[in-house]
Amino acid sequence: MTDSAVSETAPHPAAPPAAGPALPEPRGQVSEAIVTMLARSPSPSWTFTGPLAAARGADPFGDDLHLALHVCYELHYQGFEDVDPAWEWDPSLLELRGGLERTFVTALRDGTPGGGDVDAVLDDLLTEPADAGAVPRQLRRSGEWWQLREYLVHRSIYHLKEADPHAWVLPRLRGRAKAALVAVEFDEFGGGRAERMHSRLFADLMEEAGLDPAYGAYADVVTAPMLAITNMMSLFGLHRSLRGALVGHFAAAEITTAPSARRFARVLRHFGVGERGTRFFTEHIEADAVHEQVLRRDVVGNLLATDPHLAADVVLGVQATGLLEQHLEDHLLDCWQADVPRTSLRRPLSAV
Repeated sequence: MTDSAVSETAPHPAAPPAAGPALPEPRGQVSEAIVTMLARSPSPSWTFTGPLAAARGADPFGDDLHLALHVCYELHYQGFEDVDPAWEWDPSLLELRGGLERTFVTALRDGTPGGGDVDAVLDDLLTEPADAGAVPRQLRRSGEWWQLREYLVHRSIYHLKEADPHAWVLPRLRGRAKAALVAVEFDEFGGGRAERMHSRLFADLMEEAGLDPAYGAYADVVTAPMLAITNMMSLFGLHRSLRGALVGHFAAAEITTAPSARRFARVLRHFGVGERGTRFFTEHIEADAVHEQVLRRDVVGNLLATDPHLAADVVLGVQATGLLEQHLEDHLLDCWQADVPRTSLRRPLSAV
């Protein structure tokens, strides 16, 4: 890696390696720099001069930037196999991550209408457009089993850690907004029962579909549109200044999940998936209908009652969620509806 200055001084003592997934393969200059360095121990004099410049000019929705961010953020979750946990707070890596984040969040702001009318953007989510549910409709009408499995692989990047990104915002909230969000998170974490955690229910679905349910198992094959969705959650959650955006994203997700879950439960039954596999979606139909009201009234409402200046960020969170979900939908349909349908992954599951 020619663009990183490697110190000749002794590195920090190595900490016990994390027992997480393996590091994914790089997809460009920035992700190659990060993956290469994480295979070593941190040193106080390393810099990322070349990758920093590349981060400023990277495609804000491209594979290199989003794999790089994914790797940086995963250090705050489960980590990676044989990667020194000290990298989590390494100043040089955080500087590089900051450059990637600025590129990404600028693109999110530029790609959304913006505004400060939170009620209006949330009301819009309650009225589904005529073309809503294009992916489950495609799967039910002419989809094939391999396409459904690809969809589950994409979503596994988030659902196998569902609720974790939203937990970052809890210390940034106060009073009723915090208490209400904790109540929603309690449900997401299975009401205190490990076997009912939503991440566990999705792992059950993966097993029913003959897929690997291990955390991070498919990070190497999912494409930028899915990585961007989970990166957005981590970005909003890890920055106190963007707490309003995380709340907006969470509200948007809860409002739109119940009808989406209903559609995907029908898709799974269409393909003959049994109760154990459909439970992840059927659980969301009822739970998120309740969560929608709690998020809107108690979390968003009380957050803005105490911090009204966050309205524009709440709107950003709602709109950015819609933007990135649309990117993923477009990517899936472009691949599957081509004259010769092709994989939506970086390589077909048969080659994984």
